[in-house]
Amino acid sequence: MSLLTLLISIQPAPAQAASTLSMLGADVSSLQHAEDLGAKYYYANGTAGDPLQILKDNGVNYIRLRIWVNPANGYNNKTKVLAFAKTVKAKGLKLMIDFHYSDTWADPGHQTKPAAWASHTISQLQTDVYNYTYDVCNSLKSQGTTPDSVQIGNEINVGMLWPEGEVVNNNFTNLALLLKSGYNATKACNSGTQVIIHTADADSDANARWFYDGIKAQGVSWDITGLSYYCYWHGSMSNMSSVVADMKSRYGKSVIIAETAYPFTADNADSEANSISSSTPCSGYSATWTGQYNNFRDVLAAARTGGAIGVFYWEPTWIATPGNGWDPTNPSSGDGWDNQALFNWSGLANPAIALFKP
Repeated sequence: MSLLTLLISIQPAPAQAASTLSMLGADVSSLQHAEDLGAKYYYANGTAGDPLQILKDNGVNYIRLRIWVNPANGYNNKTKVLAFAKTVKAKGLKLMIDFHYSDTWADPGHQTKPAAWASHTISQLQTDVYNYTYDVCNSLKSQGTTPDSVQIGNEINVGMLWPEGEVVNNNFTNLALLLKSGYNATKACNSGTQVIIHTADADSDANARWFYDGIKAQGVSWDITGLSYYCYWHGSMSNMSSVVADMKSRYGKSVIIAETAYPFTADNADSEANSISSSTPCSGYSATWTGQYNNFRDVLAAARTGGAIGVFYWEPTWIATPGNGWDPTNPSSGDGWDNQALFNWSGLANPAIALFKP
């Protein structure tokens, strides 16, 4: 099937599917490394282009970049993020900095302290979070690339900077101290930068309430509630929409889907097993160009229905590029996300990329 035939065959997005989503975002944290290794990107018609410009031309207005304290491969650290922030802002795109407060991946199952902070007490960690957050934010500000928003932690369902900042026996005391440090540092750097508290709780209103009630009771402030939603991990879109609506109503704060993605194929492009390899990861959506298109279309619509103000696609540019793998400690590791990018294995934009346009 030709690309033109496919585009004609795909059902168009509802006219208002993304009309109220002001944050139409892409997390391209692996892109800098990919380009340094020679990755190339192309518009859907085959014309070569700058990947950020391709995303922008297709409706993206916000870029999310993760930052690690001292990663083994030297990417996603302060120096690299500062450099890439200049590129992002030069494109006229807004910037979100995603603080993992780790040297590597932080998610619901992993919140490892940076090696430099490994022996620190909760009191020292409060200072670490404040100083590090302020330093990164102020360095960005000083070069003219002030972040529009920051995440204080990444998917911190039960805390961050474990074990000191982990929520155990419903005790949010230490986590709240760390979140307050990050919030205060951000606002001291730039009062207009919005602070996001991000969990992967789009699947459970009970879990989301437990977490956000817990930090609210400790006096934590935040501006935007961030939720991850992947249908193969987080269930139905109608439930996600309900969680979004409840979070917005319960806390009186804007809500975003900070991460989402879907496969365009079940095949694998490299030596790393795909994170999602099923031919039909979610009911009604095949792992095809059409399935990816329809899934992303419906996520945007469900988020909008729930009252979200934004949706971010996670790693749309992470095509399989030798050397740009999952494990920062292993240069030969592969990419388990190559089948969920919004560019195919040749770097050609998939049809779903056009859905960012309102």
